[in-house]
Amino acid sequence: MLKPLIIVESFAKVKTITGFLRGEYQVMASGGHVRDLPEDGLGVDVEAGFEPEYYPLPGKEKTLKKIRDAVKALREPPNGLPVFLATDPDREGEAIAWHLSQALAMADAKRIEFNEITKSAVLSALEHPRPIDMSRVNAQQARRIIDRLVGYELSPKLHKAGDRTLSAGRVQSVALRMICERERAVEAFVPQEYWTIAAVLRPEGSEETLEAELASVAGEKPELGNEEAARKVCAALEHADFRVSGVEVEQENRHPRPPFITSTLQQAAYNRLRLSAYRSMRTAQQLYQGVKLGKEGTVALITYIRTDSVRVSDQASQAARRFVLETFGEEYVPEFPRKYKVKASAQDAHEAIRPTYAGLTPDNLQDKLEKDQWALYDLIWRRFLASQMASALYEKTEVAIAAGNCLFRANGSKLLFPGFLKVEPREEEDKLIPLLREGQKLALVELKPEQHFTEPPPRYNEASLVKALEDNGIGRPSTYAPILQTLRDREYVWTERRSLRPTELGFQVNDYLVKHFPGIINVEFTANMESDLDQVERGRAEWRQLLSDFYQTFKPLEENAVEFRIETKCPKCGRLLALRSGKSGRFYGCTGYPECDYTAPVKPKEPVVIVEGKVCPQCGRPLARRKSRFGFFVGCTGYPECRYIERSQKSAPEPTGKPCPVEGCGGELVRRRGRAGYFLGCSNYPDCRHISVEGKAKPGSVARKATKKSSTATRSSKTRSSRSPS
Repeated sequence: MLKPLIIVESFAKVKTITGFLRGEYQVMASGGHVRDLPEDGLGVDVEAGFEPEYYPLPGKEKTLKKIRDAVKALREPPNGLPVFLATDPDREGEAIAWHLSQALAMADAKRIEFNEITKSAVLSALEHPRPIDMSRVNAQQARRIIDRLVGYELSPKLHKAGDRTLSAGRVQSVALRMICERERAVEAFVPQEYWTIAAVLRPEGSEETLEAELASVAGEKPELGNEEAARKVCAALEHADFRVSGVEVEQENRHPRPPFITSTLQQAAYNRLRLSAYRSMRTAQQLYQGVKLGKEGTVALITYIRTDSVRVSDQASQAARRFVLETFGEEYVPEFPRKYKVKASAQDAHEAIRPTYAGLTPDNLQDKLEKDQWALYDLIWRRFLASQMASALYEKTEVAIAAGNCLFRANGSKLLFPGFLKVEPREEEDKLIPLLREGQKLALVELKPEQHFTEPPPRYNEASLVKALEDNGIGRPSTYAPILQTLRDREYVWTERRSLRPTELGFQVNDYLVKHFPGIINVEFTANMESDLDQVERGRAEWRQLLSDFYQTFKPLEENAVEFRIETKCPKCGRLLALRSGKSGRFYGCTGYPECDYTAPVKPKEPVVIVEGKVCPQCGRPLARRKSRFGFFVGCTGYPECRYIERSQKSAPEPTGKPCPVEGCGGELVRRRGRAGYFLGCSNYPDCRHISVEGKAKPGSVARKATKKSSTATRSSKTRSSRSPS
């Protein structure tokens, strides 16, 4: 029996949505884009209004044929059953829906979209189909064509350096420029010395002390540029009278942050969970498409993950408020539902990233999700729930202390009501200071002059680069992770201690692009282009005119630009280096080969970090922290002459305060480390062998797995013995 057809992007969604509809619809997946510009050639007729030439993507022929046959059966009389295009709810998803309608010859295709993969959202979408939004499609076409023009025209100029994998891109190259400029700012930075003075004071008649910072001298900000200036102020304060000149106590509300959007989720996942942008987006995609939860089947746990809007639906807000009321009480529910201001540049078609079911707590899922999935869900759930809770209330105390012509200040903070902090971890502890009154005398316990130096601007890491791109209006939520991955793949940047640093190749590519394409490879142009694309999406600008304006600026620059070449000279013979490719990847090779055989790696080696106070017990040389494909280790700096490696010591069990669940045991659960990671085990081991893996496995599963592995090894040993000659 034929049924109406729903076409989605991802194969992972098919099973989830089919389960909701109970056989009333058939669901198929396109696997993402089905057509694109050709792999070889420009694929855009710049003389005919920038008309694009689209072709089926390699490997999609079978998928398209299968869908085409299903559509044909539905369209043949007397059936006439509808086909719904349910691709992702964004610009790219709209374009995929249009490409499907073109490839399948469906002029009257019905477009539906849903922000979350839940039964109610899917059924509601089916009740409200609409035509394909051509303004969205044209915005995507314009972006794709501009990126093709930039990449197709610029990349060949980079290939002349000897490597066809080098590339340039409208957004990618601006991100590289930001990293290079920050690195040069760090290198050019000259630290400046300055000093601070703190006074440790004891109130009269008390044993408590407080520490206050010098705030002014003779009514001016203290100028303490060297030790001599600091010592001079300290000498004057040695015999000064310290008295409280003012006490201000006030209550302050701290409001929750809005729920996550794509960029803020990537930043939090990187800072809190140490997940790269690529890894966090891959994990979020799994949570969005659906995860199998035992008897419940496949459940989509979060809403759509590519968004720059902090809007939350009224239904989701009310569900969160009900959960907070039932779990924490009335005082934790704000008087009115919280609404957050959406940026003017945001695509507000869909919501912020939130859990699909507020009542599905991380605790409910701890033994059903993989480690990264659970950690990311926990982050999203807490942030969303906190965003709909009452504000936290603090008591802030500021004390001014006079001493001669100097003024010191001390600040205290105390949490009075946790509010949203009940679910979102606090970032700081209370800072309590003694109860003081104006005019009270304080005894000087100690003066603490301290030397400091100004710090250079911090290098970008993944989180701070994503934030900078977002703040400058560069790229879209879906582009941040691919940009970072491309910069690494091209070996334009490398990571040192979680900081992004340009390679010499990255510097040279950037300098070439900035010199010859200054009007294109810059932050302002790229941000304006994103704004222009938004205008096309809103139907306020014509996409072909946008392409024409861009090309008139870009083409003369491209025609006049010289070809890129490596400017580094060979240290052995003085000739220029060129990029080469070998079995181990790319490297620099002398253009004088074979007369000169000099080579050098493109990406710097991981820096050697000496471990202070440790020497090799075999040869006496220092030990260093190194990195291998298996992780970090400590080894001798004399490698390869000395191959000593320090074996890691087992860490002491960490008490958890939780009793062992085994009846009659009486032991306590402690946190240990094994080959598979951290786990909880009984302190009475080996008498009690209770084991559970944190956040993943059920109690006893690790022990069972180890036993199974041991039995398999025993069986294998017996098999080998039985086959051995007697």
